[in-house]
Amino acid sequence: MADNLPSEFDVIVIGTGLPESIIAAACSRSGQRVLHVDSRSYYGGNWASFSFSGLLSWIKENQENNDITNESSPWQEHVLENEEAIALSQKDKTIQHVEVFCYASQDLHDEVEEAGALQKNPASVTSVKSPGAAESACLATEDESLSSASCEMPAEQTPSSDPKSTPEVNDAEGTGGKENHCDDRSSEEEANTNVPTAADAKEQLKTNRITYSQIIKEGRRFNVDLVSKLLYSRGLLIDLLIKSNVSRYAEFKNVTRILAFREGRVEQVPCSRADVFNSKQLSMVEKRMLMKFLTFCLEYEEHPDEYKGYEEVTFSEYLKTHKLTAGLQYFVLHSIAMTSETATTTLDGLKATKHFLHCLGRYGNTPFLFPLYGQGEIPQCFCRMCAVFGGIYCLRHPVQCLVVDKESRECKAVIDQFGQRINCKHFLVEDSYLSESICSRVQYRQISRAVLITDRSVLKTDSDQQISILTVPAEEPGTSAVRVIELCSSTMTCMKGTYLVHLTCTSSKTARDDLEPVVQKLFTPYSEMEIEKEEVEKPRILWALYFNMRDSSDINRNCYNDLPPNVYVCSGPDAALGNDNAVKQAQTIFQQIYPNEDFCPPPPNPEDIVLEGETSQPETSESIPKSEGNSETPEESVNPEDPPAASE
Repeated sequence: MADNLPSEFDVIVIGTGLPESIIAAACSRSGQRVLHVDSRSYYGGNWASFSFSGLLSWIKENQENNDITNESSPWQEHVLENEEAIALSQKDKTIQHVEVFCYASQDLHDEVEEAGALQKNPASVTSVKSPGAAESACLATEDESLSSASCEMPAEQTPSSDPKSTPEVNDAEGTGGKENHCDDRSSEEEANTNVPTAADAKEQLKTNRITYSQIIKEGRRFNVDLVSKLLYSRGLLIDLLIKSNVSRYAEFKNVTRILAFREGRVEQVPCSRADVFNSKQLSMVEKRMLMKFLTFCLEYEEHPDEYKGYEEVTFSEYLKTHKLTAGLQYFVLHSIAMTSETATTTLDGLKATKHFLHCLGRYGNTPFLFPLYGQGEIPQCFCRMCAVFGGIYCLRHPVQCLVVDKESRECKAVIDQFGQRINCKHFLVEDSYLSESICSRVQYRQISRAVLITDRSVLKTDSDQQISILTVPAEEPGTSAVRVIELCSSTMTCMKGTYLVHLTCTSSKTARDDLEPVVQKLFTPYSEMEIEKEEVEKPRILWALYFNMRDSSDINRNCYNDLPPNVYVCSGPDAALGNDNAVKQAQTIFQQIYPNEDFCPPPPNPEDIVLEGETSQPETSESIPKSEGNSETPEESVNPEDPPAASE
């Protein structure tokens, strides 16, 4: 592989996260020779999405700390006397405190035994709220292999996992069957017979429950994001996708509803004008008050007298001056502006509210879009653009060191794991590849993440295909609000009959300590004992994952030790909902390298391209395939190039 690589490039990019992929695409589009490498076996880095079996392999790697490194050729012989080498890190230390909990039962009657399936601990099912049970529920030992070779094989969906076969239908059939055999019985006996026995009810619910074996078998239906984000319909990333025409490589769905968690229950937040006036939870007076305030927020910059003197006051205090009811204040603060109750100023709150309202109606009745098959599709889309314009890609290709000239202090080349020296002018390195000696003065933040597979939505409606975002405010000082994004099966991120739930917040403790209180408010662990009871009020957790991820955003370049001037550092994901930070970072670095080049201009029209020696244009041009994924394509997907769609 390495022997076939050219020895000279204009730009070398190490890491395939979103900022690096955007920069690689922009450089390749401007005619530069780009080499894009990653030591991982998958695209995206911490922006990646995994099938369920791929996620289990990722978990195992991070729980084992990945201490074993690949054998590499000696690189010292390729460094000249007037040069020195800066070694790069060969271990990914961005993920910590990985904890896995399996609540779904193992169906012992399943004929298929999947290698690597987690062994369910009975204690994890019966009483997970107790500290001891929670500890025993954590399936994180090395003996319990989390990777599964056979998980990759898709299987036909079994009747027991078909969401259409609901418990209510089965109960009706069972009752009707018994009525046919009780013509000669007394009325009392008939009444008793019509009531299904506990054993019957238990068996019927067993038929419809989702087991861990089914999750394994349907593993390819899952696309689990390591980082949970949404795209603002008028955000920087959507604008870039449209401008560069990269949007043709992906499809999107509208987020269908904004939720709030207030007074112990989940409710839908009216956002658009139609939502406000159709809302049954608001009085007519509240509707008028809310519409008046939202109209002001859209034009707040034209009316500075309205907020004069409140610029440095918190946004929550400013809302009280508008005589909004407590419920309206809660909706605006936590579900529309999505800001902190104690740390957000009035101007920041008004700006966030205006941005939210400005994004409404472009593609649907909420401001947000979600990419089909997960957030990990977006870096791959830009990688595809880079490859189309001549970029070269190498996964599983570690770089051992940067070669720096002692006099100029500029980086001249890299040496890869095969000992090949590759010369270059500009170098981009994702933060996780930098060694501890370079990052010794850097103070990193952490992101707390949780991924849940549940059996139903946090707010049931007539439709089971809802994409929801919910913000749960912080309750204790020093903690952050928790963002909850719930995805249905039509997003191509989970199997039918399940929901994929992402929880995110800025870390104050471990991910489990930060997020478990919110999980307990919204969900309940799946339990065999509950089969004998009626339907539980909360959605049930089938499987859960907690982990902490490094937040390397907004770090000043001067914090890195002895960084050559032509080496640029790209950060990993941040805790924000949108992707603006990644796009700004990519554009800033690209303009520093090539200040006179346009950033990701539209590709030329194929009809206008005339190759040398050709006198006429070909009748047809080969189209670029869409992103890889399941062949089932949702009907109501959105292309950002399309005109604004009506609200779903």
